Amino acid sequence: MSKTKIAIFASGTGSNAKAIIEHSFQANYEVDLIISNKKNAGVLNFSEEFDIDAMVIDKETFYEDDILIHFLQQRDIKYLILAGFLWQIPSYLIQAFPERILNIHPALLPKYGGKGMYGSNVHQAVFDAKEKESGLTIHLVNEEYDKGEILFQTKIEVLATDTPKNIASKILKLEHKHYPQIIEKYIAENSGVLL
Repeated sequence: MSKTKIAIFASGTGSNAKAIIEHSFQANYEVDLIISNKKNAGVLNFSEEFDIDAMVIDKETFYEDDILIHFLQQRDIKYLILAGFLWQIPSYLIQAFPERILNIHPALLPKYGGKGMYGSNVHQAVFDAKEKESGLTIHLVNEEYDKGEILFQTKIEVLATDTPKNIASKILKLEHKHYPQIIEKYIAENSGVLL
């Protein structure tokens, strides 16, 4: 059976992207393309390491042109996976991939979501609010930041001794464990394949 093609969108080092790629070798999906909005993003190194095509996009093309849709469709890419991608997804992409764009967020949405709430900003906000727990959320992408349908959440306990850096480290481990599995499960459920 042929694997479902996905594209990973990432802006940073790409540790989640790497976990998704490594999981793909025994999963129902294959990573066909890595897309970044930063030409020096660490995630682009995985393109060479795993022999996956990569492209760097600029803001003007991303927001004002649908060249990207045609490119993705030509490659037969079915799902877009956001793994630390910091630009809001434009409506034309959401309409072209309805309920087929997934994102991971390092907090328990709806708390600590929205514009500017990413990475260390989230963990600092959780720490400052003296929350007793945090976690991660995997959700579908819609036109509003972090407001799409929630597919999965899992929690960690935030200890009195934790720093924002500790919180980030605990959640990142969970991200690497769960995100590839949820991607695989979601693709299977939406293609009528039982795992």
